[in-house]
Amino acid sequence: MATDTDLDILLPPLPRRKPINLARMAGTLFVGLWIALAVGILWSVVSSYDPDFVARYVPRILGGLLVTIQLVVISMVIGAVLAIPLTFGRLSQNRIIKALAFGYVYFFRGTPLLAQIFLIYYGAGQFRHGLESVGLWWFFREAYFCAILSFSMNTAAYQAEILKGAILNVPKGQTEAAMSMGLSKFHTFRMIILPQALITALRPFGNEIILMIKGSAIASVITVFDLMGETRLAFSRSFDFNVYLWAAFLYLIIVETLRQVWDRLEKRITRHLVR
Repeated sequence: MATDTDLDILLPPLPRRKPINLARMAGTLFVGLWIALAVGILWSVVSSYDPDFVARYVPRILGGLLVTIQLVVISMVIGAVLAIPLTFGRLSQNRIIKALAFGYVYFFRGTPLLAQIFLIYYGAGQFRHGLESVGLWWFFREAYFCAILSFSMNTAAYQAEILKGAILNVPKGQTEAAMSMGLSKFHTFRMIILPQALITALRPFGNEIILMIKGSAIASVITVFDLMGETRLAFSRSFDFNVYLWAAFLYLIIVETLRQVWDRLEKRITRHLVR
């Protein structure tokens, strides 16, 4: 028959209570402030609900949301196409090609996206006669097309660096093994190197899409009526600051939806890997 002493030995020790210190108190206070801020924002939106305002501006804001999605999707696709030759240029053994690719990436990664879109949109007007003579003025006079061009060239530089790093991350033994089996450089790259590199680059590509979604708000400064453009227009006519809260909420929904989809996609593609 077990005694009280035996039961005390068999029972697991009680968890030790963490002492209350300054760091825990500051953390609790910080979380409490964020909760209070969220409740205040929610109360402000609910208390200032105006059916007339919603009927007048919400359809336009949702239309701007579609424009934002178009800008991001088109820019990411064009940027991915441009990133392929840039990646090969960065990996090239030719000094001239490598220097040109490095200069492109260095410029677009080292300068603000706002400055780039200004250079393209406002700078093109300085060469109007030349652009008209070659039949390109119809493109550069539209703010929408200038935004797509600017975003595409910017994200191409980032995607090229992501893909370059992913390719260099593949062990050289993979290439050596493929070459020893008689595979050509093209087949080695297409069948062995590239699939592994794309898996490595999947997460950074997702981050780049999220950054492009948030950066697309810059298009509103050159009169593109995307989500932020329509939001600014609604605020200028109503002076209701809550419209910016709605816009922030829509951006948050897009980013979180993309994050969830990207996580599922990554788990699906990498299901054969040991985690």
